[in-house]
Amino acid sequence: MSSVTIYPVILSGGVGSRLWPTSRALYPKQLLPLVSERAMLIETALRVDGRAGFAAPIIISNDAQRFIIAQQLQEAGLRALAHILEPEGRNTAPAAAAAAAFVRARNPQGVVLLLPADHHIGNVEAFHGAVAAGARLAAEGRLVTFGVVPSGPETGYGYIKRGEALAGGAGYSVARFVEKPDRATAEGYLAEGGYDWNAGIFMFRADRLLEEMRLYCPEIAAHAVDAVAKAAQDLDFLRLDADAFSACPSDSIDYAVMEHTDAAAVIPVDMGWSDIGSWGALWEIGAKDKDGNVTVGDVIVEDTEGSYIRAESGLVATLGVENLVIVETGDVLLVAARDRVQDVKRIVERIAGAGRNEHNAHRRVHRPWGYYESLDAGARHQVKHLMVHPGAALSLQLHHQRAEHWVVVKGRAQVTVGDEVRMLEENQSVYIPLGTKHRLENPSTEPLSIIEVQSGAYLGEDDIVRFDDVYGRDIKEPAAE
Repeated sequence: MSSVTIYPVILSGGVGSRLWPTSRALYPKQLLPLVSERAMLIETALRVDGRAGFAAPIIISNDAQRFIIAQQLQEAGLRALAHILEPEGRNTAPAAAAAAAFVRARNPQGVVLLLPADHHIGNVEAFHGAVAAGARLAAEGRLVTFGVVPSGPETGYGYIKRGEALAGGAGYSVARFVEKPDRATAEGYLAEGGYDWNAGIFMFRADRLLEEMRLYCPEIAAHAVDAVAKAAQDLDFLRLDADAFSACPSDSIDYAVMEHTDAAAVIPVDMGWSDIGSWGALWEIGAKDKDGNVTVGDVIVEDTEGSYIRAESGLVATLGVENLVIVETGDVLLVAARDRVQDVKRIVERIAGAGRNEHNAHRRVHRPWGYYESLDAGARHQVKHLMVHPGAALSLQLHHQRAEHWVVVKGRAQVTVGDEVRMLEENQSVYIPLGTKHRLENPSTEPLSIIEVQSGAYLGEDDIVRFDDVYGRDIKEPAAE
């Protein structure tokens, strides 16, 4: 065991639509502090960071969330071994193959620990005990999965049936994987025994996974390895080759490999696990008051029972209700029966189908330099609050269809307007005429807050022509000046 190096790979590709309206496509649940004061991805990274025998974590995410994740890691004092960017989501099998190819190039005997970014584990010591046992099996060539000892006849998870006990008592062979059952079938599994929930956590030697993939899903193996070989470094990120990775069939590691291989092993573990798949899961694990309520934020409850109530921007008060989920985010209020929260994604689908944007982004939109949030909007105007991180800068840009007025409300700003560069203190302002090159920078060590007033015929975010950008975003020359 001492000679085995474990490479934690954190998959951050989910959307978490059942946790809408807090979780949205551009800022999904793994980036949110749902269980503690830290984002779930950070909790996952901290679970494995700095432990003996572990390399620094490898993050796999999409392009849109790369700067948010980088900022969260930096704020938590964490440094990734690599941050790999998928050009598009192709499910967990291509991601696992890419991770294995990346690790194999550095250490062919390296053991990959594949972790979803959005799971909660209450008993971390039990988790690490199982990982230690899994590392021994993985080093011997097994493809290991971790089965959560079921606490009830759950119908929202797949199950794993244990086979024969393996030598040394570290785990079992896998008899079969089972799809999400109905309640009667799940009750039968618990009565029979030997069934565990499929937690979606895997462990394998990098070279062994690719060997098995070449047998059972050769297209995924070949294209994922090619995508890593042709990957390009972009700042602190490693971009997988888009053509090669997109050629991977979309499939899960369960279906592509684990259900077919003879090398599969399962280690049962009781570790206080939840995939936080719905608001009901947060109610289950949350600290409840004497009436069974879980409250987060500015909440007042009166004659209320068995409810989950979350206030993110203002006061939420309840009176004479029970078994509800109430989530307030500033731009959205969700009220649902607690036993119907698995259907929240139906609301998300209706919002998307109506051409609205509340499923996609919050009122606060994060950018690599900080964030902006809309305060007011009309036919020919929009007012935003911009927060710029210390030392950060927006791109050098212009707009063809709007003018802007910036007012410094906190901090110190360096602004470029045309050929002029000036410093602005609190309560000072500057006007940027339509079609004028401009840039906003924060040269100080404190956050910078700006009120931006836009005016013009069109105020969409796509009316931006970039000439220079420190974050490597697309530079677009204007079609006409």
